[in-house]
Amino acid sequence: MSIQVLKRCFTVEDYQKMGEVGVFKSDENNELVAGEIIKMSPIGKRHAACVRRLDYLLNRKLGDLVIIDTQNPIQLNNLSQPQPDLVLLQPRPDFYEERHPQPSDIILLIEVSDTTIDFDQQVKIPLYCQSQIQEVWLIDLNQNIVRVYRTPTPNGYQFIQFFTVEQTLTLAAFPEFNININQIFLS
Repeated sequence: MSIQVLKRCFTVEDYQKMGEVGVFKSDENNELVAGEIIKMSPIGKRHAACVRRLDYLLNRKLGDLVIIDTQNPIQLNNLSQPQPDLVLLQPRPDFYEERHPQPSDIILLIEVSDTTIDFDQQVKIPLYCQSQIQEVWLIDLNQNIVRVYRTPTPNGYQFIQFFTVEQTLTLAAFPEFNININQIFLS
């Protein structure tokens, strides 16, 4: 005899209401992914330093052209409101005060990953692809590799490239921008 497990999926509206009424502790960091509330892992020193380094590098080169958002929610659909490490957004005068950024607002999404690499690859990357995020960088702190995903299709990202130390990476939306992978990992 088999038993089916029933899950209750939460919508973004449900999730936001839970936050407003205090269901989550103030120091608790969660995100909504495919209708499930995911408790985010604590951010380690190397992870935090990598995010700061990327924020610094991107701000220096692109700060006047985009909004650089760090570890804030984006709304992919009615069931997903993740908090990627960095997002380059189309500029808006209200800085997204009226709503969270949506896929069409996102130029580049970056996830820095160490303890969550499997979840990021198996769940988040396909979710970003389904949401039509045009370019995603997955920074793998365990292997010092940057996985670049571009051009979403119904079967996954059309272009997937791996960049290692000593290589240079460019951003599809700003081909004049380049970053040496050494600058990301610096340790």
